[in-house]
Amino acid sequence: MAPTGAAEIVFDHVTKRYPGRERAAVDDLSLTIPAGDICILGGPSGAGKTTAMKMVNRLIDYDEGDIRIDGTSIRDQDVTQLRRRIGYVIQQVGLFPHMTIADNVATVPRLLGWPRDRQRARVAELLELVGLEAEDAKRYPAQLSGGQRQRVGLARALAADPPLMLMDEPFGALDPITRDRLQLEFLRLHDEVQKTVIFVTHDIDEAIKLGDRIAIMREGGVLAQYDTPDHLLAHPADEFVARFVGADRGLKRLALRRLDEIELEPVDGGALPDAPRTSGSTTLRDALSLMMAEAADPLVVVDEDGQPIGLLSVHRIGRVLSEL
Repeated sequence: MAPTGAAEIVFDHVTKRYPGRERAAVDDLSLTIPAGDICILGGPSGAGKTTAMKMVNRLIDYDEGDIRIDGTSIRDQDVTQLRRRIGYVIQQVGLFPHMTIADNVATVPRLLGWPRDRQRARVAELLELVGLEAEDAKRYPAQLSGGQRQRVGLARALAADPPLMLMDEPFGALDPITRDRLQLEFLRLHDEVQKTVIFVTHDIDEAIKLGDRIAIMREGGVLAQYDTPDHLLAHPADEFVARFVGADRGLKRLALRRLDEIELEPVDGGALPDAPRTSGSTTLRDALSLMMAEAADPLVVVDEDGQPIGLLSVHRIGRVLSEL
């Protein structure tokens, strides 16, 4: 694997069985994750999501098939070198409590023998990238909030500029406000660093929000559907997938469109309606929620400078939904 950029991941008929269990943990899993994509592994408990992810960095070995990174089987690579080139983020973060934040972030660069000056420069760069202060480098994990520790975990996973990141429900233990903020921060980071990401979650809303592609797995480690969020919501493969994504999948599709991506109703030359305003970056789902909370129809949509660019009515949302 190259030390920078992104990597294509291929699961080729991969099966994992545990002794004493009648059903496989992962059964004949085949899918391709294009370089630079965020692939969500979703499904109920016992569907093999985490097992599938942990096979990529060989924390768990597979029994049949193969996993390839940029065309090379992971079994043809030294396991220590393989893991040092894969960023790994877990729900509990796993920071070393006796080490400063700077030392935690620099763990893999230090193991790779980077010079100290390069380590310090990389730590400073990453702390800024994930939204932490320079002074945080000297603090210890116990001195940080849960959200801050999760940011440190992201920074540590990115430290050696890996082409691939594995993320196992990294935001699951956070409160809803912090979780939403870090999800948005993660998407911003991904736009900047463009890594391939395998992200495990049981939360379908999180999957839709973050994923370029979503793999829905059913019990027994069987792949039920692998698709883009929009196509998954519009065309679930079977009743199991339809139940998992929810009966409100039409409304969930509204979360995939921003107001500045649709045709709005024009603003007349006269006075604007006395209505709430929202930015063009707002999703249709959030806009509909605002309209219901404020009993407002329409909304005034504004640009980054606060200038009106159009109106959004309930009728218009219905039209957009019928066109999706």
